[in-house]
Amino acid sequence: MTWSIVAREPETGHLGIAVATRFFAVGALVPHIRGKIGAIATQAFINPTYGTDGLTQLAEGKMPQEIIDALISRDEGSAQRQLHMIDAEGHNAAFTGESCIDWAGHLVDHNVSVAGNMLAGPQVIEQTMRIYRDTVGLPFAERLLLAIEAGEAAGGDKRGRQSAALVVYRDQDYPWLNVRTDDHADPLVELRRLYAVAQERYLYVAETMPTRANPHGMRDRTEIDEKIATLEAARAAKGVASSSFATPLKPA
Repeated sequence: MTWSIVAREPETGHLGIAVATRFFAVGALVPHIRGKIGAIATQAFINPTYGTDGLTQLAEGKMPQEIIDALISRDEGSAQRQLHMIDAEGHNAAFTGESCIDWAGHLVDHNVSVAGNMLAGPQVIEQTMRIYRDTVGLPFAERLLLAIEAGEAAGGDKRGRQSAALVVYRDQDYPWLNVRTDDHADPLVELRRLYAVAQERYLYVAETMPTRANPHGMRDRTEIDEKIATLEAARAAKGVASSSFATPLKPA
C-alpha cells in the first residue's frame, strides 16, 4: 500500500526518504533515519520495530543485509512486510515478503533503493528510480521529491492517494527537513507546497541550529535575517506570492 525511496547523497553523506501511499500519516511510521548512521523504510503490513531496532543495529556497525536477516527471522509475520535500508557508507539491502499484495517488489542500486507494494505495477518503482538517477546535480531533497512524483505519475498506489512525507537528515540526530502530508486528496502536490514553504525561511534558519561540532549554533541572527529579507524582496519584486498559508507577521 506504499512505495518509498531511501537514499544517501554520496557527496555529503546526507540521508533521505520520500514515501507516498493511500493510507493515513505515512510519515509517522515508515521513515526512520539517524544522521551518520542510516535510513530505513518499513512498510506493507508495517512493523515499526524494523525501523527502531534496525537503526540501533546500524549504529552497532552491522551490515544492512545482516540486519534484515535478523529482523525477519524473529518475526512470524515477515511474509507480509517490506523493508529497505542504507547505512552511512552507502551499503544497502531490501526485503519484500512473499505475501505482500501485488504489485510488490524492490530495486536496489548504489546509494539508493526503491520499494513498494499494492502498486499499479513495477513501472512505479522503475520510474521512481529512473528519475532519481537522472537528476544528479539537483538538491538532494528535490531529487527525492521528483522521484516520488514520478512514481505517482506512473500509477502509484493502486488504491489511490492520501498521505506522503519527505525526510532528510544531515549529520545530526534531528532532521534537517521533515515535511508530511497526513490526509490529503493530492498529498504530493501538498508536499511540494510544504517544501516550497520550507525554502522561504525554514531551511535558512536550519543552517543556524546548534550541532555537535558547533554546540552554540549561529548566535548573531543578522546575517540570516538579511538573507531571508533579500529573498522575500526578490520574490515580491517578481510578483510571486508566498507558498505559505500563515497569517502575516505582526510586529514583535
